[in-house]
Amino acid sequence: MAKRGDELRKHILWTAKDVFLEMGFERASMDVVAARAQTSKRSLYAHFESKDNLFLAVVDLVRELYLGKLRTPADYSDDTTEAVVLFCGRFLQMLVWTPTVRTCRLGISEAGRLPEASARYYDAIFATAHERLAAYLTERRGLTPEAGAAITRDLLGRTVYPAFTRALFGVEPSRDRAPDEAAIGTDVDLAPIRAAVAASLP
Repeated sequence: MAKRGDELRKHILWTAKDVFLEMGFERASMDVVAARAQTSKRSLYAHFESKDNLFLAVVDLVRELYLGKLRTPADYSDDTTEAVVLFCGRFLQMLVWTPTVRTCRLGISEAGRLPEASARYYDAIFATAHERLAAYLTERRGLTPEAGAAITRDLLGRTVYPAFTRALFGVEPSRDRAPDEAAIGTDVDLAPIRAAVAASLP
């Protein structure tokens, strides 16, 4: 039975996500998306009036998926220090996953032409992670919001972003295997993160 309505829209979005990551924005076309989704161009345009709109919707889909998997520090442990360590480890684990690296590269390449999409992606992947960790530290350690934000910037700058930057520029390989939360300690060397957290938390 042919997909219709919301089901078809979701199917198109998932298909378009893969097409954009595989081909990049410029090479991806509505023809390719329609063919891969096994739907007509007329149906595709009924849901998304342009490739720009489709790309923005894909960014929103990625945002929802990413934030659902990242969660908040409180979800990782009742112990504050361990919660921060595991949150940073999870953040790094997800950032160096190949689809995340590819999406970041795509967002950077389209920032001049589609700044709204790049801004949304930045907000989902980076700004929200900062906000969640800063809010957690502020509450658990009785810090001012400014102090919580400052510790967060320093901590992520030392423990997460160097490895992500190396993966982004291809200096080190990204991970093809999906980031399983149960494998944080296997995928990520938590020892330097523990040391940084111990030195940073008041």
